[in-house]
Amino acid sequence: MLALPMSTLSDLMTSDVLTVAPEDTIGEAAQKMVDREVSSAAVSDYGRLIGILTERDLTRAVAGRTHSSEARVREWMTPDPVTLAPSASPKEAAEIMLDRGFRHIPVVDGERAIGIVSIRDVARWSTEEI
Repeated sequence: MLALPMSTLSDLMTSDVLTVAPEDTIGEAAQKMVDREVSSAAVSDYGRLIGILTERDLTRAVAGRTHSSEARVREWMTPDPVTLAPSASPKEAAEIMLDRGFRHIPVVDGERAIGIVSIRDVARWSTEEI
């Protein structure tokens, strides 16, 4: 029986990362997310990952009666998100997501987001591994 090479996050992640700026409005960020059909965006300040903005963050903003044309991403993003290296295992990502209640983890090279791995990516991987 052939042994399959162990998958890493670089095999699973979405490498076409949507990046928004902390000074963007949440309305602008939400529109970019809709246009790209993604549920999260990396928040970068001069190329350095400083946060992640997710559908959950946008839902909190709406529930708080925030005006999407005025509120800034920096006010609603999750700052200093948990990140993983592209060499990390999907199992490690799954454990972090389940333990912490996350649906997305940025994949970084240094301080730069090079990918996003979602709970859907990990679920797909787990069914293929079985």
